[in-house]
Amino acid sequence: MHLPCDAPRAFLCRPMKRSSWLQAHGLSLTLAVLFLVTMAGQTLTGYRVFNDDAREHGERPVSLVNYLTSGHFYEATAENWESEFLQMAFYVLLTVFLYQRGSSESKKIGETEAVDRDPRLARDKPNAPWPVRRGGWVLKLYENSLSLAFLLLFLASFSLHAVGGAAAYNQEATAHGEAPLTTLEFLASAQFWFESFQNWQSEFLSLVTMVILSVYLRQRGSPESKPVDAAHDETGSD
Repeated sequence: MHLPCDAPRAFLCRPMKRSSWLQAHGLSLTLAVLFLVTMAGQTLTGYRVFNDDAREHGERPVSLVNYLTSGHFYEATAENWESEFLQMAFYVLLTVFLYQRGSSESKKIGETEAVDRDPRLARDKPNAPWPVRRGGWVLKLYENSLSLAFLLLFLASFSLHAVGGAAAYNQEATAHGEAPLTTLEFLASAQFWFESFQNWQSEFLSLVTMVILSVYLRQRGSPESKPVDAAHDETGSD
């Protein structure tokens, strides 16, 4: 038996089409390509800036391969990565227990949602991930794995920023006849924390902007937006 399809809801009656591999992974593939393109842009322009600075100090320019192992490259890359991973780690954790009425980025206030259900009640679910079926400490780790992954990526990028930044600082210091610093000394310097804070503040600014703008503004078709016809005080993206 087929239910009649009225015009406003006709899209609900369309048969589901099998998606191609490209369609099923289009978002991650597109973002990966954008990352590679912009990473290449950063590398090539950073390489040029590095060699221009070397010429100004009477030094020989380096090859692209040598630049990729320089403190300048590691510092410029890692200080941006660390801020992104810190942003996502905080966002994942804060949205567990904090709310913003009317925002599509918030859970509904006073309601239990699917993300809150206890996975221990679904151990017999046939398509549940292996850690859910295993239980115990494995499940405890798995149910916090997203935020832990971002925190580990932040710490790795933070460390790489410190090491690369110290190398870049010491190269500049040597060119000016100044004493070099150890990695720990650079980590304690105002220069390191200035580089970190200037990136961190921009990430938190973008998050609070997204949370607040999603209360009043819409993007039809995006899961990051509420439905266009949703009231401003309606919370969540459903």
